[in-house]
Amino acid sequence: MEGFRIRSAFERASPECLTRLAALPVANVSDCMGRMNAGPSGLRPYHRGGAMCGPALTVRSRPGDNLMLHKAIDMAQPGDVIVCDSGGDLTNAIMGELMLAHARQRQVGGFVIHGAIRDVDAIGAQDLPVFAMGVTHRGPYKDGPGEIGFAVSLGGMVIAPGDVVMGDADGVLALPAATASEIAARAEAKQGAEAAQMDRTLAGTLDRSWVDKALKDRGCAFL
Repeated sequence: MEGFRIRSAFERASPECLTRLAALPVANVSDCMGRMNAGPSGLRPYHRGGAMCGPALTVRSRPGDNLMLHKAIDMAQPGDVIVCDSGGDLTNAIMGELMLAHARQRQVGGFVIHGAIRDVDAIGAQDLPVFAMGVTHRGPYKDGPGEIGFAVSLGGMVIAPGDVVMGDADGVLALPAATASEIAARAEAKQGAEAAQMDRTLAGTLDRSWVDKALKDRGCAFL
């Protein structure tokens, strides 16, 4: 039944592609996607530190209810990033310390919670990536309904099961699995160009003439 269903079979991005993307900052990958795709700015990291990159295991839950999130942890493959759309609601936390401990045993690659979490001191002491919209001490319900393995939307960013989900201190980004390798190649080239630019900046040889040219081209008056 739509709204209360689970799909476990879907294709994930290749391990080779994930390895390449894991070495890149989210900002550079985002730039190579036209700067049009991004998770909500309120999705912030709550773990101790470190980046996240893995295939999406998507969950859609009723706000304040974590029954399907529990099931997703049980069925996750090692390295999966569990992406849970709980409507961005912050009334009830849908994940805390005990669920994180179970996820660690299951070798989950990270969490993106479009909702609230709790036990932030315990989560902040660990390096398993957890991104969430906010915090509350109020606990969840476990009644359903919900869905696992279908597309979700987080603030307009659509994530299909198996897509690549990345996260670092700058936020969360999703890449379609079908084009992830192509995006990775563009982002690697950008990373190399930025490294060369940094070298020129530190050496004091960077050409900054483009700034004045851009101002003149746009009609800025120099008085």
